[in-house]
Amino acid sequence: MLQRLFRPNPAKLAGEALYAAAAGQARRPSFYADGGVADTREGRFELYTLHVILLIERLKGETDAAAEARQSLFDRYVRGLDDAFRELGVGDLSVAKKMKTLGQAFYGRLKAYEDAAAALPDAAPLTEMLTRTVLEGRGDQAADLTAYVLAARDGLSRQEVSNLLAGTVTWEGGR
Repeated sequence: MLQRLFRPNPAKLAGEALYAAAAGQARRPSFYADGGVADTREGRFELYTLHVILLIERLKGETDAAAEARQSLFDRYVRGLDDAFRELGVGDLSVAKKMKTLGQAFYGRLKAYEDAAAALPDAAPLTEMLTRTVLEGRGDQAADLTAYVLAARDGLSRQEVSNLLAGTVTWEGGR
């Protein structure tokens, strides 16, 4: 009985593993060295958010376990941002304001990504969204980043949900 009481929640474990996969991929040096993403807090936030959105999109419309893992992934994403602010020495009152702003930014990016994905196979809206957000207006690497996102999205669509929920994520498209 105690084992059942203290057993970790599978959705929480899946969310943690998916978060680690998104954060690890977003930290790959090639995005910053060769991919045109600014190696700044803003650039890292954008790339990190993009990878979380790709995973959230993949799990959408799947099983109840996938829905719970999506929520757990989002919750972990928010905790990660909160932790980052606190590590930077931002006070409690300021953290709340900044988190509200970042929450709005996340939902804005999620909506923009969903709109761009709905326009596929026309990749122009996706390229525009990536240029505006991840590349901070610099379009010189937009075609490469768009190709990466499309390949990563396609690769995620072919991965079994059970593998994703076990924390096994393969990012396709290079980088």
